[in-house]
Amino acid sequence: MAVNRVPILKRCRSLGLDPVYLGVDKKSNRELKRANRKISEYGLQLREKQKAKFIYGVLEKPFHNYYEKADKMKGMTGENLMIMLERRLDSVIFRMGLARTRRESRQIVNHKFITVNGKCVSVPSYLIKAGDVIQVREKSRGLQRFKDIIEVTGGRLVPEWIDMDADGLGGTIKELPTREQIDVPVDEMLIVELYSK
Repeated sequence: MAVNRVPILKRCRSLGLDPVYLGVDKKSNRELKRANRKISEYGLQLREKQKAKFIYGVLEKPFHNYYEKADKMKGMTGENLMIMLERRLDSVIFRMGLARTRRESRQIVNHKFITVNGKCVSVPSYLIKAGDVIQVREKSRGLQRFKDIIEVTGGRLVPEWIDMDADGLGGTIKELPTREQIDVPVDEMLIVELYSK
């Protein structure tokens, strides 16, 4: 399996991205030394795609597959793409506050700590649906790891489309998110322009 080992702050600096979107509180003191040259239209489109891939931890081939599915769905392709990325199980776990960072949420899912509708799911790319009940497995609820995570993420705002139960370490998906409810700084229209060439 391919693993992205690029240091988070370095990648955030190069993409002009705030590390908060990945759940990282640190700030880099270094300034990016970039020549004052104008970025081409293609360069801007590519940067937006790289931002989306980096935030959600998706590699090129699965990302392209998401785009193709979004293109076949009704409505705006760009909005469909962002909603599909937000519906990934690892992203939902991060939004619920059951992980400090997006990378940790992926690890929690991989290590079989999460159940969806009572069944253990260990696939981070699993797409949730409205009405799904997501919880930490009963055996794992007493672990110190989750107590520490809830202590850190307790103040994080949970989106309106998730009904969270912090004491029971779980929640219910009330409805699928709309693009307005996704606070990710990505211009999805540039991604659509890039792929539609």
